[in-house]
Amino acid sequence: MEVAAGADVADAIAQFARRRQRGVCVLSGAGVVANVALRQPSAPGAVVALHGRFEILSLTGTFLPGPSPPGSTGLTVYLAGGQGQVVGGSVVGPLIAAGPVMVVASTFANASYERLPLEEEEEGPAVQLPGGSALGMAGGSGHGGLPDSSALPIFNLGHDAFAWAHARPPPY
Repeated sequence: MEVAAGADVADAIAQFARRRQRGVCVLSGAGVVANVALRQPSAPGAVVALHGRFEILSLTGTFLPGPSPPGSTGLTVYLAGGQGQVVGGSVVGPLIAAGPVMVVASTFANASYERLPLEEEEEGPAVQLPGGSALGMAGGSGHGGLPDSSALPIFNLGHDAFAWAHARPPPY
């Protein structure tokens, strides 16, 4: 996506998601923005206003079409200033493009907000793995919700072939 100079990057992506009724996952962005307001993780609740032009180093985020709860959509950006300083955080105000801003994103039809963990009756069907293990769509049969590693195929980079792992459990 290309966001034109003078447009609010976050608002442009949010409008796209709303108008097309699609979920948007922002993967990266490139360009220059100006006059940004950020909430930084190191200062909860504090908003930092940055004046001037900043180069986008990283841009990520999600936008869901309505209705979705507050906090489920938004952008996180890391910026470089003119003297090499780097600052970042959650975008809490306009993110105005100072020139064309290119955004790489994935879009999803029928995107919805789900609260996890799902109730047991909502779990999907189990998928049968080699060796007789089953992996449910919302979890697995091994330690921490993962399937038993001895039943998973492992790609062996040294021989360009699939090999069956017969790993021992950790010694703890």
